[in-house]
Amino acid sequence: MPEMTLPAAPLEVAASAATRAARQAARESYGRLLAYLAYRWRDIAAAEDALAEAFASALQSWPTTGVPRAPDAWLMTAAKRNLLQMHRHARLANDPAVAILLGEQDAAADAPLIPDERLKLLLVCAHPAIDAASRTPLMLQTVLGLEARQIASAFLVSPTAMAQRLVRAKTKIRQTGIRFEEPEASELPGRIHAVLEAIYAAYGLGWEGSSGDEPGSAQASNLVEESIYLADLTASLLPDNAEAAGLLALLLLCESREAARHGPQGEFVPLHQQDCALWDRTLIARADQILWAAAAMRQPGPFQLEAAIQAAHGHRVFTGTVPWSAIATLYGQLVRVGATLGALVGQAVALGEAHAASDGLTALGQIDLASVETYQPYWVARAYLLAKDGQPAEAAASYRRAMGLTSQPAVRTYLQQQIGLLLNV
Repeated sequence: MPEMTLPAAPLEVAASAATRAARQAARESYGRLLAYLAYRWRDIAAAEDALAEAFASALQSWPTTGVPRAPDAWLMTAAKRNLLQMHRHARLANDPAVAILLGEQDAAADAPLIPDERLKLLLVCAHPAIDAASRTPLMLQTVLGLEARQIASAFLVSPTAMAQRLVRAKTKIRQTGIRFEEPEASELPGRIHAVLEAIYAAYGLGWEGSSGDEPGSAQASNLVEESIYLADLTASLLPDNAEAAGLLALLLLCESREAARHGPQGEFVPLHQQDCALWDRTLIARADQILWAAAAMRQPGPFQLEAAIQAAHGHRVFTGTVPWSAIATLYGQLVRVGATLGALVGQAVALGEAHAASDGLTALGQIDLASVETYQPYWVARAYLLAKDGQPAEAAASYRRAMGLTSQPAVRTYLQQQIGLLLNV
């Protein structure tokens, strides 16, 4: 007798729908919800706990009551109740923040979330009293909802070390009473760069695929969208800040090439091999306008320089060539502003393209090897320049090293293909 597949019971179907709705809300709205609660309640850790309980309650009740018409509003209301219960017998029961939450309880379903709460919380996380090494990770977790393991991969530290760093930062906020207030205009210069760095780091995680997720996955795509939104919001709220404009231009230029990053079968396509006919000229033109406006402010900075480098690459769509000498010059300026690993490696590649591969290899040789042992772009750049310099065996060895430092199957496949081409196998 053949096996029969029974239809799912109504309760199972409802549970599945509830789980999907909760996951979608977590993916798309966690950062907005947490930022709103943390900023209003002035306690990041408590807001995280309350929101986690709200999601747990949703998974229990939605299968029987049905997914609400506005899941975000339901979760917000549940999280607010949880916060009030947590502090029912605490002194915070008389805090003005509690009165605000109580007054909004009934109207939560109809009141739109305030998008600026995320930017406000980013600025709180950039407070100078918080350890500089913790600011960007704290923003990534609190405002964008990333897990410690995902953030750790971007900072080349262990998940345990990153989790401890985040706990210390939140404890610092709570114990020292760091103000959950918009900083004064005079305080912005000391905080805004850290905010821009966090937005850029979030975009990078989404663009590369966060902690093993392939680029284009739901989580990675949502992170990219959130990052561009926050960059746009920051630039619009700070129209006189050239670096905010530079970051927005940078992200738009990177995003203009999204359609060309992968081939028809999902294969990875590096920048120099991309079909520039697939690039979004509208995004490139918009980014160019923003970048020119930023340059007119005469406030030079690293994000504007990085945007200028990407703009130079982007002009291949119009000219058919890459101005490597200009790019090498821009990288030189970027290194003088801040000699990050990315800037140093990028400069080496540009020198290798503008002049001779040996020049690029010399530049790579000046980087402290201990700092790049687990930095995958270094090994890819070294392999590329070694191949260009006529050293196939050494290039293949560097490609193998790079393969072990990526979690993306498409990138590993591409690197393996390069090894095959070098060794004729």
